[in-house]
Amino acid sequence: MRRHERPARNPVPPLPARQRGFTLIEIMVVVIIIGLLAAVVVPQFLGRVDDARIAKAKQDVQAMQTALTMFKLDNYVYPTTELGLQALVQKPDSTLIKNWRAGGYLQHLNKDPWGNAYLYEIPGKHGGDYDLYSLGADSHPGGDGINADIGNWNLDQ
Repeated sequence: MRRHERPARNPVPPLPARQRGFTLIEIMVVVIIIGLLAAVVVPQFLGRVDDARIAKAKQDVQAMQTALTMFKLDNYVYPTTELGLQALVQKPDSTLIKNWRAGGYLQHLNKDPWGNAYLYEIPGKHGGDYDLYSLGADSHPGGDGINADIGNWNLDQ
């Protein structure tokens, strides 16, 4: 070492002789508090997930209604039940459809939020020209709450 140089300092201070950690009881108290919070908060979020799925189904039905209206304006008729909603995406092989719009009326057909296809029937049984609907979470006609049918006849409910 040179005369005027100071020895290098250690940048990390030394640790105390005994370092204190968390006890098992402290850790258990924290885990119990987290569990209680989760038990209160999680059910509230699960209800919101169901509400979001219902809202998504209603939005999908409205979008398909708009596409069906555009289809009818171009072709003077709605697609038949046999042609189905696929007629909005792919040009049908039908002599009735003469003015099908290039590119279609929808980019693709969505499944409902529960993974099932939307249903389309013409003539409609609920007072409209057609019925366009999802059977809800239970995939069966009727039902209440999340299991209720979501159709073009009850979007405002």
